[in-house]
Amino acid sequence: MEWVRKTFTFRTLIWGLVILVAVWWFMPGLLPGSAMLWRVSWSKTDFSKKIVDLGEIRSGGPRKDGIPSIDDPQFLEVGTVELADTVPVISFVHKGDARAYPLGILMRHEIVNDRVGGIPVAVTYCPLCNASIVFDAKLDGMELEFGTTGNLRKSDLVMYDRQTESWWQQFIGQAIVGELTGKTLKMLPSRIESFARFRTRFPNGKVLKPSSAFGGFGSNPYSGYDRSSRPFLYSGPLPRDLPAMTRLVVVGDEAWTLDLLRKHRRITKGDLVITWEPGQNSALDTGDISKGRDVGNVVVRRKSAEGLTDAVHDITFAFVFHAFKPKGIIHKTWPGKLKS
Repeated sequence: MEWVRKTFTFRTLIWGLVILVAVWWFMPGLLPGSAMLWRVSWSKTDFSKKIVDLGEIRSGGPRKDGIPSIDDPQFLEVGTVELADTVPVISFVHKGDARAYPLGILMRHEIVNDRVGGIPVAVTYCPLCNASIVFDAKLDGMELEFGTTGNLRKSDLVMYDRQTESWWQQFIGQAIVGELTGKTLKMLPSRIESFARFRTRFPNGKVLKPSSAFGGFGSNPYSGYDRSSRPFLYSGPLPRDLPAMTRLVVVGDEAWTLDLLRKHRRITKGDLVITWEPGQNSALDTGDISKGRDVGNVVVRRKSAEGLTDAVHDITFAFVFHAFKPKGIIHKTWPGKLKS
């Protein structure tokens, strides 16, 4: 037993305890049973109100706000920004106030709480789902500010509002745990487009300024992710008839594969018009986003009396659509001639 005494010294035990506490503090998801600690970190959250099985929610590693939202965003004039033309940005415009949020920045923040054209919005991006959604942050007369829980459900970002600490599923914009359970945020039309296209459309637009904490317009920490065979931190069923990481253009409960849209260049259904043009890097391919393969620019609009107007949509992976909209329709073929 001499080796036991030599191995497990008081100093060793102390250092072991320090390491254990550090892991629990910075990456609680690495510890079994970490969900039991929620009530310590989330004393304001009403866990008795929920519409999902709490067992479906898992830690992504970071703690509450471990991925820091941007709550006081600063912007640069588009003409002063040095950014590769083909780098993707989330673009949103309201009442002439046009803003671009580079995905390289959103990779490390995931949420920007902003006010655009006089309205409060939450600009969100979940890298594991490639889901970029802009929400109206006003709900039932209350302005909400959002942060990251550090948790995932079906590999998708679980946000929380700082007013009630209810938890929200980003992909569907619905509160799934807490006081506001069942409430749904309004999604606002936005685009993922190349920086060059944004600059051309809005020569007086603004671009999110990188935070001093991370510096620069960011890079992709998930190198090769969208070329992998299956998603990260996902344990649910996968689509049977197409690869899990297939990109889809999602409008409501319908989706079109990006490959299909690339072939046709333009798809029309009723008042819906979806187009594709080359010239945008994948944000989840190479570490240097500007060197990612070309996935193109998708524009989704509806016909109206005023002409074509942007429509709410998302460009995400097939496993995400399958997970959250299992009865949805995925179009892999489309009638009509291919555009050469």
